[in-house]
Amino acid sequence: MTTFRELGVLDATADALEAAGIIEAFPIQEQTLPLALAGTDLIGQAKTGTGKTLGFGIPLLQRITAPADAGGGGGQTTKPQALVIVPTRELCVQVAKDLELAGARRNVRVLAVYGGRAYEPQVAALSSGVDVVIGTPGRLIDLAKQRHLDLSDVKILVLDEADEMLDLGFLPDVEHLVSLTNAKRQTMLFSATMPGQIINLARRYMTQPTHIRATDPDDAGSTVLSIEQHVWRAHALDKVELVARILQAEGRGLSMIFCRTKRTAQKVADDLTERGFAAGAVHGDLGQGAREQALRAFRSGKVDVLVATDVAARGIDVQDVTHVINYQCPEDAKIYVHRIGRTGRAGASGVAISFVDWDDIPRWQLINKELGLAFHDPIETYSSSEHVYTGLGIPTDATGKLPSAQRTRAGLGAEELEDLGETGRKPKQSAPQRSKPSTSARSQSKSSAPAPDREKSDRPRRSRNRTRGGKPAQG
Repeated sequence: MTTFRELGVLDATADALEAAGIIEAFPIQEQTLPLALAGTDLIGQAKTGTGKTLGFGIPLLQRITAPADAGGGGGQTTKPQALVIVPTRELCVQVAKDLELAGARRNVRVLAVYGGRAYEPQVAALSSGVDVVIGTPGRLIDLAKQRHLDLSDVKILVLDEADEMLDLGFLPDVEHLVSLTNAKRQTMLFSATMPGQIINLARRYMTQPTHIRATDPDDAGSTVLSIEQHVWRAHALDKVELVARILQAEGRGLSMIFCRTKRTAQKVADDLTERGFAAGAVHGDLGQGAREQALRAFRSGKVDVLVATDVAARGIDVQDVTHVINYQCPEDAKIYVHRIGRTGRAGASGVAISFVDWDDIPRWQLINKELGLAFHDPIETYSSSEHVYTGLGIPTDATGKLPSAQRTRAGLGAEELEDLGETGRKPKQSAPQRSKPSTSARSQSKSSAPAPDREKSDRPRRSRNRTRGGKPAQG
């Protein structure tokens, strides 16, 4: 492979990458960097986990003027010079960390803006000045409408995982944000898949873009060759028991489990915690603080099992994820590719296991056909099936609970839950409430109250005349 220095990357950026152990470029980076550094608009397409972030991040950092440039005289403007639009909060955080790492030697000011956090810190950072903004469409538009975010000086625009933004319905928001940037900008679009609507978007907002598709000649499939895949037809009532045994496989490191629904994701995480595993959950029903708590615990190793919905399939770039389990069959081939792409990243190997319910067989067969896989008829599998143990290296004496001696992780509770100030305001002081009398006191006061004196009432008494057969009754 070629080193970043050989590709013309600034010494300060190369030094920062080398300090993190990143020296050689991946194919997508090697092909895109010369064009991107020259200011060409381009479309970069490569499989998940092959280094697309630095493929656009390094040219982005090289084209801006940072505070450390020109003897500290650069970066005096408060307006952002570069904008990266991403579909999810998790991906926003991940991209921001990668750009901060690469731009550390030049003191590049990077800001991540996304929902679930208070506005005030983001507004304050924008007011003091930033060089690069990474954000989700909704929060970016909110800040622009409130005139806190001025995109008129943006000289380089990146759309990351544009196909996911299309799926989530963000395309109109993205088009609005693009219209707020400088017309003479450089535009780059990166994604693992490239639907026709995204190509049309690129043609509309890019100037003679170059489409680069980085592939390995020895790995022509849709998924990374280094990922060992298993597809099993599993019963819903046996899935947690089956997962508990898989998580005891030899050599298992960090593991991710994907579910289609938020309720299922939380239930699986709770069930695994009861069985002794250090598990956390990431899904839409959790507040942003709880989601980031689980991700921090997962990255630091305090929990080694992360159960997530597909919102986390994009943007979680964690080293040493060895196993991915599709607890529920993905909706389509694209989601399958992004799910299992959480392992086997950056040239590493990994294992992906997919459970397919009986009623999901037709959906899976479509996915299997589209991706050209060899699992048209998934083998019927239970937690006691022999091929589970032999195929994954699971001890034969493994049960549905983690042995006490192996419960060495600190757990989710060891990670502090950060107060993000999600409303952005101090809680209002509630007005003092008058204490209500107890039930017994109310009943006692009611019984002791004097009965109304009907004789002394001002209302005249109603006279009643008795009748019998329509005639006045006789005494």
